[in-house]
Amino acid sequence: MAVTKEDVTEVLRQVNYPGYSRDIVSFGLVQKLDVDDQTIKIHLVVRSNDSSIAQTIKKEVETILKKAYPDHRNEVVAETQEPPQFKTTSTQERDKFLPNIKYKVAVASGKGGVGKSTVAVNLAIAMAKLGHKVGLLDADIYGPSIPLMLGITEKPLFDGQKIITIEKFGVHLMSLGFLIDNSEAVIWRGALVHRALQQLMNDVAWPDLDIILFDMPPGTGDAQLTLSQSVALDGAVIVSTPQDVALIDAIKGVQMFRKVNVPIMGIVENMSYFVCPHCGERTDIFAHGGVAKACAQMNTELLGEIPIDAAIREGGDEGIPVVVKQPESPQSEAFLDIAKRIFHKISG
Repeated sequence: MAVTKEDVTEVLRQVNYPGYSRDIVSFGLVQKLDVDDQTIKIHLVVRSNDSSIAQTIKKEVETILKKAYPDHRNEVVAETQEPPQFKTTSTQERDKFLPNIKYKVAVASGKGGVGKSTVAVNLAIAMAKLGHKVGLLDADIYGPSIPLMLGITEKPLFDGQKIITIEKFGVHLMSLGFLIDNSEAVIWRGALVHRALQQLMNDVAWPDLDIILFDMPPGTGDAQLTLSQSVALDGAVIVSTPQDVALIDAIKGVQMFRKVNVPIMGIVENMSYFVCPHCGERTDIFAHGGVAKACAQMNTELLGEIPIDAAIREGGDEGIPVVVKQPESPQSEAFLDIAKRIFHKISG
Protein backbone atom coordinates (compact mmCIF):
# COMPACT_ATOMS: atom_id res chain seq x y z
CA MET A 1 0.00 0.00 0.00
CA ALA A 2 1.31 3.43 -0.98
CA VAL A 3 2.37 5.80 1.78
CA THR A 4 0.32 9.05 1.80
CA LYS A 5 0.91 12.49 3.28
CA GLU A 6 -1.87 11.80 5.74
CA ASP A 7 -0.10 8.64 6.90
CA VAL A 8 3.17 10.50 7.49
CA THR A 9 1.39 13.36 9.25
CA GLU A 10 -0.12 10.95 11.76
CA VAL A 11 3.32 9.47 12.42
CA LEU A 12 4.74 12.96 12.99
CA ARG A 13 2.09 13.56 15.64
CA GLN A 14 4.06 11.16 17.82
CA VAL A 15 6.92 13.68 17.99
CA ASN A 16 6.41 16.25 20.74
CA TYR A 17 7.99 19.67 20.92
CA PRO A 18 10.78 19.44 23.53
CA GLY A 19 9.40 20.21 26.97
CA TYR A 20 5.75 20.03 25.88
CA SER A 21 3.07 17.38 25.67
CA ARG A 22 1.97 18.75 22.29
CA ASP A 23 3.21 17.43 18.96
CA ILE A 24 5.09 19.27 16.23
CA VAL A 25 2.13 19.09 13.85
CA SER A 26 -0.14 20.91 16.33
CA PHE A 27 2.60 23.48 16.85
CA GLY A 28 2.64 24.16 13.08
CA LEU A 29 6.30 23.23 12.62
CA VAL A 30 5.71 21.10 9.51
CA GLN A 31 5.91 23.63 6.67
CA LYS A 32 6.22 21.20 3.75
CA LEU A 33 5.67 17.48 3.30
CA ASP A 34 6.20 15.50 0.08
CA VAL A 35 5.86 11.74 -0.32
CA ASP A 36 6.51 9.44 -3.26
CA ASP A 37 7.26 5.73 -3.68
CA GLN A 38 10.85 6.07 -2.51
CA THR A 39 11.32 9.29 -0.55
CA ILE A 40 9.73 11.27 2.28
CA LYS A 41 10.73 14.93 2.28
CA ILE A 42 9.92 17.12 5.28
CA HIS A 43 10.71 20.79 5.90
CA LEU A 44 10.41 21.92 9.52
CA VAL A 45 10.57 25.53 10.73
CA VAL A 46 11.29 26.12 14.41
CA ARG A 47 10.95 29.72 15.62
CA SER A 48 13.44 29.89 18.46
CA ASN A 49 16.81 31.37 19.36
CA ASP A 50 18.00 27.91 20.39
CA SER A 51 19.19 26.02 17.30
CA SER A 52 19.59 22.82 19.33
CA ILE A 53 15.81 22.51 19.55
CA ALA A 54 15.54 22.16 15.77
CA GLN A 55 18.28 19.52 15.72
CA THR A 56 16.63 17.57 18.52
CA ILE A 57 13.33 17.52 16.65
CA LYS A 58 15.06 16.61 13.38
CA LYS A 59 16.77 13.57 14.91
CA GLU A 60 13.56 12.35 16.51
CA VAL A 61 11.65 12.75 13.25
CA GLU A 62 14.32 10.82 11.34
CA THR A 63 14.24 8.02 13.92
CA ILE A 64 10.48 7.62 13.92
CA LEU A 65 10.25 7.78 10.09
CA LYS A 66 12.95 5.13 9.72
CA LYS A 67 11.04 2.87 12.07
CA ALA A 68 7.65 3.47 10.42
CA TYR A 69 8.86 3.41 6.79
CA PRO A 70 12.12 1.42 6.59
CA ASP A 71 11.89 1.11 2.79
CA HIS A 72 11.78 4.88 2.23
CA ARG A 73 14.63 7.36 2.13
CA ASN A 74 14.02 10.26 4.50
CA GLU A 75 15.10 13.84 3.79
CA VAL A 76 14.41 16.02 6.81
CA VAL A 77 15.35 19.70 6.91
CA ALA A 78 14.92 21.56 10.21
CA GLU A 79 15.26 25.32 9.85
CA THR A 80 15.60 27.71 12.80
CA GLN A 81 14.08 31.16 12.42
CA GLU A 82 14.92 33.80 15.00
CA PRO A 83 11.84 35.76 16.14
CA PRO A 84 12.03 39.53 15.66
CA GLN A 85 13.17 41.67 18.58
CA PHE A 86 10.83 44.16 20.21
CA LYS A 87 10.92 47.44 18.33
CA THR A 88 8.96 50.55 19.22
CA THR A 89 6.73 51.94 16.47
CA SER A 90 8.02 55.23 15.08
CA THR A 91 6.43 58.55 16.02
CA GLN A 92 5.51 59.14 12.37
CA GLU A 93 3.51 55.90 12.25
CA ARG A 94 1.73 56.66 15.54
CA ASP A 95 0.54 60.01 14.22
CA LYS A 96 -1.49 58.32 11.48
CA PHE A 97 -4.26 57.32 13.89
CA LEU A 98 -5.41 58.61 17.29
CA PRO A 99 -2.57 61.15 17.17
CA ASN A 100 -3.39 62.54 20.62
CA ILE A 101 -2.65 59.16 22.25
CA LYS A 102 1.04 58.46 22.71
CA TYR A 103 1.11 54.66 22.97
CA LYS A 104 -1.33 52.03 21.74
CA VAL A 105 -1.17 48.47 23.07
CA ALA A 106 -3.38 45.44 22.37
CA VAL A 107 -4.14 42.99 25.18
CA ALA A 108 -4.92 39.71 23.46
CA SER A 109 -5.17 35.95 23.89
CA GLY A 110 -5.20 32.99 21.56
CA LYS A 111 -8.28 31.50 23.23
CA GLY A 112 -11.09 32.44 25.58
CA GLY A 113 -11.28 31.66 29.26
CA VAL A 114 -7.76 32.80 30.21
CA GLY A 115 -8.84 36.01 31.97
CA LYS A 116 -7.73 38.45 29.27
CA SER A 117 -10.34 41.11 30.08
CA THR A 118 -9.61 40.83 33.79
CA VAL A 119 -5.93 41.42 33.06
CA ALA A 120 -6.70 44.34 30.71
CA VAL A 121 -8.95 46.09 33.25
CA ASN A 122 -6.56 45.70 36.16
CA LEU A 123 -3.56 46.74 34.05
CA ALA A 124 -5.35 49.90 32.90
CA ILE A 125 -6.20 50.89 36.46
CA ALA A 126 -2.70 50.00 37.63
CA MET A 127 -1.25 52.31 34.96
CA ALA A 128 -3.55 55.10 36.11
CA LYS A 129 -2.37 54.53 39.69
CA LEU A 130 1.19 54.96 38.45
CA GLY A 131 0.29 58.45 37.29
CA HIS A 132 -0.33 57.84 33.59
CA LYS A 133 -3.31 59.11 31.58
CA VAL A 134 -4.95 55.90 30.42
CA GLY A 135 -7.71 54.77 28.09
CA LEU A 136 -9.28 51.32 27.70
CA LEU A 137 -11.19 50.41 24.57
CA ASP A 138 -13.29 47.24 24.76
CA ALA A 139 -12.59 45.83 21.29
CA ASP A 140 -14.30 42.53 22.12
CA ILE A 141 -17.22 43.23 19.80
CA TYR A 142 -18.86 39.83 20.30
CA GLY A 143 -18.71 39.77 24.09
CA PRO A 144 -18.01 43.22 25.60
CA SER A 145 -17.37 42.71 29.32
CA ILE A 146 -15.87 46.02 30.44
CA PRO A 147 -19.23 47.49 31.58
CA LEU A 148 -19.84 44.56 33.95
CA MET A 149 -16.27 44.37 35.20
CA LEU A 150 -16.27 48.07 36.06
CA GLY A 151 -19.86 48.25 37.32
CA ILE A 152 -21.01 50.75 34.68
CA THR A 153 -24.70 50.87 33.76
CA GLU A 154 -25.06 54.43 32.43
CA LYS A 155 -24.85 55.36 28.76
CA PRO A 156 -22.13 57.69 27.47
CA LEU A 157 -22.98 61.30 26.60
CA PHE A 158 -22.92 62.77 23.11
CA ASP A 159 -21.58 66.29 22.52
CA GLY A 160 -23.29 66.72 19.17
CA GLN A 161 -20.31 65.44 17.22
CA LYS A 162 -18.70 62.59 19.13
CA ILE A 163 -19.40 60.19 21.98
CA ILE A 164 -17.78 61.15 25.30
CA THR A 165 -15.77 58.51 27.10
CA ILE A 166 -16.90 57.31 30.51
CA GLU A 167 -14.23 57.77 33.17
CA LYS A 168 -13.91 55.45 36.15
CA PHE A 169 -11.03 54.64 38.50
CA GLY A 170 -8.94 57.14 36.54
CA VAL A 171 -9.37 55.36 33.19
CA HIS A 172 -11.21 56.70 30.12
CA LEU A 173 -13.44 53.92 28.78
CA MET A 174 -15.41 53.00 25.71
CA SER A 175 -17.24 49.76 24.91
CA LEU A 176 -19.92 48.55 22.54
CA GLY A 177 -21.55 47.30 25.74
CA PHE A 178 -22.27 50.94 26.67
CA LEU A 179 -24.26 51.39 23.46
CA ILE A 180 -26.35 48.21 23.19
CA ASP A 181 -28.70 46.35 25.49
CA ASN A 182 -26.90 43.96 27.85
CA SER A 183 -29.01 41.01 26.68
CA GLU A 184 -28.50 41.71 22.98
CA ALA A 185 -26.40 39.15 21.14
CA VAL A 186 -23.85 40.54 18.69
CA ILE A 187 -23.78 38.37 15.57
CA TRP A 188 -21.62 40.24 13.10
CA ARG A 189 -19.23 39.28 10.37
CA GLY A 190 -16.04 40.89 9.10
CA ALA A 191 -17.31 44.12 7.52
CA LEU A 192 -19.53 45.02 10.48
CA VAL A 193 -16.80 44.21 12.99
CA HIS A 194 -14.42 46.44 11.04
CA ARG A 195 -16.96 49.27 11.01
CA ALA A 196 -17.77 48.95 14.72
CA LEU A 197 -14.10 49.10 15.73
CA GLN A 198 -13.53 52.11 13.49
CA GLN A 199 -16.48 53.91 15.08
CA LEU A 200 -15.29 53.15 18.62
CA MET A 201 -12.07 54.96 17.69
CA ASN A 202 -13.12 57.62 15.17
CA ASP A 203 -16.50 58.61 16.63
CA VAL A 204 -15.34 58.85 20.24
CA ALA A 205 -13.81 62.01 21.75
CA TRP A 206 -10.72 60.36 23.20
CA PRO A 207 -8.78 62.87 25.30
CA ASP A 208 -5.00 63.32 25.24
CA LEU A 209 -3.66 60.13 26.78
CA ASP A 210 -0.32 58.51 27.54
CA ILE A 211 -1.59 55.08 26.56
CA ILE A 212 -4.68 53.25 25.37
CA LEU A 213 -5.19 49.52 25.92
CA PHE A 214 -7.35 47.57 23.47
CA ASP A 215 -9.09 44.62 25.13
CA MET A 216 -9.18 42.29 22.13
CA PRO A 217 -11.57 39.38 21.56
CA PRO A 218 -9.93 35.96 21.89
CA GLY A 219 -8.47 34.33 18.82
CA THR A 220 -6.90 35.67 15.62
CA GLY A 221 -9.85 36.88 13.59
CA ASP A 222 -11.40 39.98 12.04
CA ALA A 223 -11.03 42.28 15.04
CA GLN A 224 -7.31 41.61 15.42
CA LEU A 225 -6.64 42.16 11.72
CA THR A 226 -8.79 45.31 11.61
CA LEU A 227 -7.00 46.86 14.57
CA SER A 228 -3.51 45.98 13.38
CA GLN A 229 -4.28 47.39 9.92
CA SER A 230 -5.98 50.56 11.18
CA VAL A 231 -3.74 51.55 14.08
CA ALA A 232 0.03 51.73 14.38
CA LEU A 233 0.12 49.54 17.47
CA ASP A 234 3.19 49.98 19.63
CA GLY A 235 2.90 46.43 20.90
CA ALA A 236 0.76 43.52 21.98
CA VAL A 237 0.54 41.82 25.36
CA ILE A 238 -0.55 38.17 25.21
CA VAL A 239 -2.43 36.60 28.11
CA SER A 240 -2.22 32.84 28.71
CA THR A 241 -2.64 30.29 31.42
CA PRO A 242 0.20 27.81 32.11
CA GLN A 243 -1.18 24.61 30.59
CA ASP A 244 -0.16 23.42 27.13
CA VAL A 245 -3.64 23.72 25.59
CA ALA A 246 -3.66 27.47 26.32
CA LEU A 247 -0.04 27.94 25.25
CA ILE A 248 -0.72 26.44 21.82
CA ASP A 249 -3.20 29.24 21.17
CA ALA A 250 -1.01 31.88 22.80
CA ILE A 251 1.79 30.99 20.39
CA LYS A 252 -0.64 31.39 17.48
CA GLY A 253 -1.52 34.83 18.81
CA VAL A 254 2.15 35.80 18.96
CA GLN A 255 2.71 34.58 15.40
CA MET A 256 -0.34 36.45 14.10
CA PHE A 257 0.77 39.80 15.52
CA ARG A 258 4.30 39.30 14.26
CA LYS A 259 3.01 38.59 10.76
CA VAL A 260 1.34 42.01 10.74
CA ASN A 261 4.47 43.64 12.20
CA VAL A 262 3.12 44.33 15.68
CA PRO A 263 5.88 43.93 18.31
CA ILE A 264 5.21 41.43 21.08
CA MET A 265 5.87 43.05 24.44
CA GLY A 266 5.58 39.78 26.33
CA ILE A 267 3.21 37.23 27.83
CA VAL A 268 1.31 37.44 31.11
CA GLU A 269 0.81 34.12 32.86
CA ASN A 270 -2.66 34.42 34.40
CA MET A 271 -4.05 31.88 36.92
CA SER A 272 -0.40 31.02 37.48
CA TYR A 273 -0.72 29.40 40.91
CA PHE A 274 -2.96 29.23 43.97
CA VAL A 275 -1.95 30.11 47.52
CA CYS A 276 -4.17 28.56 50.19
CA PRO A 277 -5.56 31.38 52.37
CA HIS A 278 -5.52 29.05 55.42
CA CYS A 279 -2.11 27.37 55.32
CA GLY A 280 -0.25 29.52 52.81
CA GLU A 281 0.77 26.51 50.70
CA ARG A 282 1.24 27.16 47.00
CA THR A 283 -0.38 24.82 44.45
CA ASP A 284 0.29 24.96 40.70
CA ILE A 285 -3.19 23.99 39.57
CA PHE A 286 -2.45 24.33 35.84
CA ALA A 287 1.20 23.24 36.13
CA HIS A 288 3.95 25.86 36.12
CA GLY A 289 6.73 27.16 33.93
CA GLY A 290 5.05 26.63 30.57
CA VAL A 291 4.79 30.32 29.74
CA ALA A 292 8.42 30.92 30.69
CA LYS A 293 9.47 28.12 28.29
CA ALA A 294 7.31 29.52 25.51
CA CYS A 295 8.74 33.00 26.05
CA ALA A 296 12.30 31.69 25.80
CA GLN A 297 11.53 29.81 22.60
CA MET A 298 9.79 32.78 20.99
CA ASN A 299 12.35 35.34 22.15
CA THR A 300 9.88 37.36 24.18
CA GLU A 301 9.48 38.26 27.85
CA LEU A 302 7.46 36.77 30.69
CA LEU A 303 5.89 39.98 31.96
CA GLY A 304 4.60 38.49 35.20
CA GLU A 305 2.57 35.82 36.96
CA ILE A 306 -0.95 36.53 38.25
CA PRO A 307 -2.19 34.04 40.87
CA ILE A 308 -5.63 32.46 41.01
CA ASP A 309 -7.53 34.24 43.74
CA ALA A 310 -11.20 34.63 44.62
CA ALA A 311 -10.68 38.36 45.14
CA ILE A 312 -9.83 38.84 41.44
CA ARG A 313 -12.97 37.04 40.34
CA GLU A 314 -15.13 38.82 42.93
CA GLY A 315 -13.74 42.18 41.86
CA GLY A 316 -14.77 41.57 38.27
CA ASP A 317 -18.25 40.42 39.25
CA GLU A 318 -18.79 43.34 41.64
CA GLY A 319 -17.45 45.98 39.29
CA ILE A 320 -14.58 46.87 41.65
CA PRO A 321 -11.34 45.36 40.28
CA VAL A 322 -8.86 43.95 42.75
CA VAL A 323 -6.34 46.76 42.24
CA VAL A 324 -9.01 49.12 43.58
CA LYS A 325 -10.63 46.90 46.19
CA GLN A 326 -7.41 45.42 47.62
CA PRO A 327 -4.61 47.76 46.49
CA GLU A 328 -2.05 46.32 48.94
CA SER A 329 -2.66 42.67 48.06
CA PRO A 330 -0.07 40.48 46.29
CA GLN A 331 -2.44 40.27 43.33
CA SER A 332 -2.53 44.06 42.96
CA GLU A 333 1.23 44.25 43.34
CA ALA A 334 1.58 41.77 40.47
CA PHE A 335 -0.57 43.94 38.19
CA LEU A 336 1.35 47.08 39.18
CA ASP A 337 4.66 45.36 38.46
CA ILE A 338 3.48 44.25 35.00
CA ALA A 339 2.20 47.77 34.26
CA LYS A 340 5.63 49.17 35.15
CA ARG A 341 7.34 46.61 32.90
CA ILE A 342 5.12 47.51 29.95
CA PHE A 343 5.85 51.22 30.29
CA HIS A 344 9.54 50.57 30.67
CA LYS A 345 9.58 48.51 27.47
CA ILE A 346 7.44 50.87 25.44
CA SER A 347 9.12 54.12 26.47
CA GLY A 348 12.68 52.81 26.82
